[in-house]
Order: sequence, then structure tokens, then C-alpha cells
Amino acid sequence: MKYYKKLLGEKIYLSPMTTEDAEKFTEWLNNFQTTDYIGRSGAIITLEGEKQFLEEHIKEEAAFGIIELETDKIVGTISLEKIDHLNRTGTLGIFIGDTQARNKGYGTEAIRLILDYGFNYLNLNNICLDVLEVNKRALACYKKCGFKEYGRRRKCIYLNGKYYDRIRMDILAEEFKDKYIKNRNI
Repeated sequence: MKYYKKLLGEKIYLSPMTTEDAEKFTEWLNNFQTTDYIGRSGAIITLEGEKQFLEEHIKEEAAFGIIELETDKIVGTISLEKIDHLNRTGTLGIFIGDTQARNKGYGTEAIRLILDYGFNYLNLNNICLDVLEVNKRALACYKKCGFKEYGRRRKCIYLNGKYYDRIRMDILAEEFKDKYIKNRNI
């Protein structure tokens, strides 16, 4: 698989998503180690369904694969979705599907790269996300990247016999001042 270094970081880069990764995403999205933390364990993802989703999703303005710089191996996906150019808002979606790539800082780096891109290239002002309260690792990562909680829907996600809160978080352009994209020209 050929990937392109659109947003270059220290350990990873973000490459535009492609339908050629559908088989890998299907594998990840049928693994409870991934889906329990993103609230999608009840879904059954087929290869055909994932290909169709990717065909529609890659038309989004900022949908990327997360690629290890050293190996050129895809380890996850990140995107800015529901971009509203009038109000300058977007929604962040991310997951690290490769279980061997977790706890290496790839998620934090990918988020910082896409925030830099969203605020400094797409001219967004507010980027939000949803996270399950049970996903402690993601919560810590989002806070580390500057996201703040602004709301919570209580016990609205049913997962493995229990209900969990959905936490809403966001970050503003004025709260994000660093530059993380290494291959920027100006």
C-alpha cells in the first residue's frame, strides 16, 4: 500500500484515507479491544459495508490514515468530520486499531497534527469530540491535547451489560498555539 505524507510528525504521518485499507479497518472494527472504547461493539462491520463507508467518508475534507513513519504501516485513522465552514466548526474522530501501536503516543501526535491542520489550514475555530467515560486512556489524551469537557449525556451508551456517560469535549483555535506539522513550507 502506498501512503502519502500529507501531515508529517515525529513518529507518524497522516496520509489521505483510501478504500484499499477497507480490509484492515474491517478487522479492527470487529475487534472488541477497539470497539468497546468507541461504543461500536454492537455493530457488525462487513468488508462491503466498510468499503462503502470509506468511499463516502474519504470525500470528507480531512480523513486520514495514521501511518508509522519508521515502517509505513497503518495503525489507525483520524478525521475532521461535519465541517461547517460558515461557523468554522468540525468534529474529531480517531481510533488506533493496531493494538501493538497503542500507548506509544501515536494518538496524541495524530490529534496535534490534525488540530494544527484544522486551525491553521482549514481556518476552523472550534473542534469537538465525543468520548465514553469508560475510555480513560482517550480522556487523558484529549485533555493532554487541550480539549475541555463542556457537557455530558448521562448513561446513554449501553455496552457489555452496563450504561455509560458520553462526554462532549472541545478546543478553540485560541487555545491551540503550537505548530506540529513538520513538513509545512511557510
